Amino acid sequence: MSDIEKVKQLRQSTGAGFKDCNAALKESNGDTNKAAEILRVKGIAKASKKMTRDAKEGVIVISGDNKKTSLIEINCETDFVAKNDDFIIFAKELSEINNNCSSEIEKLKKSLMKNGKTVDENIVALIAKIGEKITIGKAKTIYNENCFNFVYQHSVIKDNVSKLGVIVSLETEENNEKTKLFGKQLSMHIAASNPIALNSDNIQKDILDKESELITEELKNSGKSEEITKKISIGKLNKFKEENSLMTQYWVMEPKKKVKDILSEINMPNLKIKEFTRIKIGD
Repeated sequence: MSDIEKVKQLRQSTGAGFKDCNAALKESNGDTNKAAEILRVKGIAKASKKMTRDAKEGVIVISGDNKKTSLIEINCETDFVAKNDDFIIFAKELSEINNNCSSEIEKLKKSLMKNGKTVDENIVALIAKIGEKITIGKAKTIYNENCFNFVYQHSVIKDNVSKLGVIVSLETEENNEKTKLFGKQLSMHIAASNPIALNSDNIQKDILDKESELITEELKNSGKSEEITKKISIGKLNKFKEENSLMTQYWVMEPKKKVKDILSEINMPNLKIKEFTRIKIGD
């Protein structure tokens, strides 16, 4: 086998660039197996160096069906790489595995991909090939008894790959046309309005504490009495809860009504919003 054929073979088997393959073959005295091992070690070294960089771009991928559905965020450094075919193929396969793993990240990383290597090993190889930091970001799987899931994706790159993804789970006895329309519109509403909880009671305490601090800081030099400042502070915090709770947000499709009003108008007593998730690149 000629040197150029060995380089081609090594490129196909490792995904490494021409110069790296050529250098590895020289170092291994033409032994392709040793050269592949050299590239693997160097790939890990390259990947380790790149892991100190920021990876704020990437994609969101949705997998599953209307009973069990998963979202996963895969990050990279640039939008150019986020649209790279190798990156997208990897992200789509990873998303399927994530749904099988129910978004258990440690289990996901150790899972085998189609090429027989683990997810972690494939990430290292992809970093070495593409030249950017690649990481697994947020992941969420939704499965509830007696529920149907509905999804929405915004800024779609290809198929089930996008920049923003939403899953909403509706508890219902039947998945009829009325339910499907509401599920579709509700997922679009969540994408646009970005609620942080289903109801105000579900908003995490640390989020409310932080908002209270910001309000206090805002009113500190207002010149108003302590009693009035306290009333204003309570009012602002209640408004924050209302605007960030899904049930009390104004419905995007009909802004004079709230989500709870739309749910009531559907007139299906057993229809309930069980839970939702929203993941956007950069958030």
